[in-house]
Amino acid sequence: MRLTLRCRVTLSFCLGLLVVTGVLAFATWDLATGSMLRQREASAVRQAEVNARLVERSPDLDTLLTGPDSAILVLGPAGTRTAGRPVDPARLPAGVVEHPPATARTTVDGLPALVVTRPLADGAVYVELFGLQQLDRTFTSLSAVLIAGTAGSALLGAALGSWVSNRALRPLAELSSAAGRIAGGDLHARLPDQDDPELAALAAEFNSTAQALERRALRDARFASDVSHELRSPLTTMVNAGEVLRRRGGHLPGTAGTALELLTSEVDRFARLVADLLEISRDDQTGDPAPEEIALDVLVRTVVATRAPVSLDLEHAVVPGDRRRLERVVTNLLDNAERHAGGAVLVSVRVLGPRVRLEVEDAGPGVPEPLREEIFERFARGAAAGPGSGLGLALVREHVHRLGGRVWVEDRSPRGARFVVELVLRSSDG
Repeated sequence: MRLTLRCRVTLSFCLGLLVVTGVLAFATWDLATGSMLRQREASAVRQAEVNARLVERSPDLDTLLTGPDSAILVLGPAGTRTAGRPVDPARLPAGVVEHPPATARTTVDGLPALVVTRPLADGAVYVELFGLQQLDRTFTSLSAVLIAGTAGSALLGAALGSWVSNRALRPLAELSSAAGRIAGGDLHARLPDQDDPELAALAAEFNSTAQALERRALRDARFASDVSHELRSPLTTMVNAGEVLRRRGGHLPGTAGTALELLTSEVDRFARLVADLLEISRDDQTGDPAPEEIALDVLVRTVVATRAPVSLDLEHAVVPGDRRRLERVVTNLLDNAERHAGGAVLVSVRVLGPRVRLEVEDAGPGVPEPLREEIFERFARGAAAGPGSGLGLALVREHVHRLGGRVWVEDRSPRGARFVVELVLRSSDG
């Protein structure tokens, strides 16, 4: 999976600071430990040379010990003399003892030590072991500090990269949000003014494009509204004339009666189409009123009461919204079920946590999977042309979107379709 740009910027800052501080930490470790070790070796060599001259003058070795972890051995033809921590001469580095003067680091009985050898006048070899425990503890502390500093710098780099990426990508996020709002139907979305000259030019161009799109959409909506208004008067005359002819259709012979029935049905469908176009153009040109609290179960019961009997399963639910839009949503869903599935068999309102679902079920042929998005488009009429205008479900989606919800269709068991509208719930007690 490809990482997002924000993640890549954050990782770049993190790895960059990690590499830089790691190199600096390694260089610091190498220089500091080398310097301290060289100083310790020089001090030990000077101390061993002084002690070797004192041994040639005095046989007492205990007075020459420099610490509890140090040890002194005098290896000569007359035998071996020792003082301090007991050390087996066989465990000492062979080259150091056999070829004095020499210096070497070694581990004796699990403890780090610095071995310094010097030749004596009588042919013996003076060997002194200096404990390095304190120096090793210093090295451990230094390494812990450097490792912690390197890790901290990596975390600082990640935080800095996150801050920089958020600041740099904020205009892109605003652009994406504004574009998404426009795609969702909010033609008033605009980008805020930008301080950066390059971003200011981008924001100005985007806002200009959005404004032109809004003007064109309003112009198209106004044209559709004007045309629909102009059609209402002659259409009303045609509908009234069709009703008169329909009442006298029984007196017409077969072919003429059939033609009359086709004519009146098409006039009715034309009337519904004009009404839907008027509603769409009105929604495109006007804003949303202030939301009010609406008892969805009461609204559904009121709408269903004026239609054919339908089974109800209603839970009390109060939603914020526009009553006209909600009534239209319920009406269009019931009309859709009546035209394409023989009518609704169940209308329910269910509260699911912070949301409420309005479900309209039918026992018709159902909606095939490939068409479940297409049927909510304007002028979509399914796999075969039906009696509707193709705008009913498009209006449902438009209204539900304006109410802050979503709508979809799913299968109903054992057969049929279930149209689901999900809205935000607001409890009646606030």
